[in-house]
Amino acid sequence: MLDEQEKVLDWPLARTCPMSVPPELAELRDEPPCAVRIPEGAVGSRRAWLLTRHADVRMALMDPRMSADEGLPGAPVRIQLPPGERPSSFLRMDAPDHGRLRTLVTSDFTARRVRAYQPGIEELVDQLLDGLAGRDKPADLCENFTTQLPTQVIARVLGVPREESERFVRLTRITIGQGDPAASWAAYQELTAFLTELTLAKQSDPADDIISRLASQHVASGRITVKEAVGIALLVLVAGHETTTNQLALSTLNLLLDEELKRQVLADDGKLLPAFIEESMRYWSISQDAIVRLCLEDMEVSGVRISKGDAVVISIPAANWDENVFPDAGRIDVHRDTGEHLQWGIGPHFCLGAPLARLEIELAIRSLFARFPDLRLACDREELPFRHETVFYGLHSLPVTW
Repeated sequence: MLDEQEKVLDWPLARTCPMSVPPELAELRDEPPCAVRIPEGAVGSRRAWLLTRHADVRMALMDPRMSADEGLPGAPVRIQLPPGERPSSFLRMDAPDHGRLRTLVTSDFTARRVRAYQPGIEELVDQLLDGLAGRDKPADLCENFTTQLPTQVIARVLGVPREESERFVRLTRITIGQGDPAASWAAYQELTAFLTELTLAKQSDPADDIISRLASQHVASGRITVKEAVGIALLVLVAGHETTTNQLALSTLNLLLDEELKRQVLADDGKLLPAFIEESMRYWSISQDAIVRLCLEDMEVSGVRISKGDAVVISIPAANWDENVFPDAGRIDVHRDTGEHLQWGIGPHFCLGAPLARLEIELAIRSLFARFPDLRLACDREELPFRHETVFYGLHSLPVTW
């Protein structure tokens, strides 16, 4: 049980240095799990346990006693939506509902299926880089490339009309923002209504995309409801572009800031590029504080008793910078063994879209620096506008010239 007398930190902790995780996480990792205060709903907050050690985080992501189900009484909520109806995303469910819904889109993200997406992704990359080349310099790489590519890829995969992409990016970013709960709720409702209308339309006019299959096969057969189909589509939409968008921009930034790193990564036809992408994922750990759990029974974590009903915050950035697993964690090392990084989670909630994200980032970086070998920052490093106010870390813009 949380001790009312112990020190409680306000969460989320700010990344005071944009190129690192919050310094408090390193200090906390030397101690057992501590208490934090997390904001919940439109007003108020609650106390929770913060897990920062790699071993503890890994355990919590896999242990069925740590529930992801937001529908349970007392379950912590990180996306700041008012009380009431919540997304029916399987990300926030436990077995058996989690497996029942996740299985419906598993085949869309297999290695074979992802390889089939490659020609279309390469075509999009070329089109976007053609557009960038025609822009006045300096140009915003986020606006013209790193946001556009994942957005258009996931729109194609899902079956969202391309002309709606700007709208769903705007609504998604408001929904997952942490500054205005009322605005988040309104954006979520608009995004849900848009996907509901699209799902209903595709029941009678399906194409080769995820929403069409959900609507014409699984909703039509009664296997799932329209609400469940929309929840799946919403998760794929948000996760499919928001994570990749931010990771691509930050990975590109690493190369723009370090000429020797760029030379190593792009040498020998980019032989080290896949290793760099994994290391950049570990380094940035863009999922700041979105992963929360409800403890279903009394248990012990690193010598601390966590009681049934306690909330738990799982810090991926802290785990991925654990010096016991990743020595000198604050340095990009393309020769490091990154097999244990937890950027995409582990266990039943491991991110289905990880193979697609890796492919997009690799194709994007290869083509970007082949097309613009002299690409460089068009501002001082200190002027870069990082995104702190959302559950996914990233950049608002990335000014470049060539």
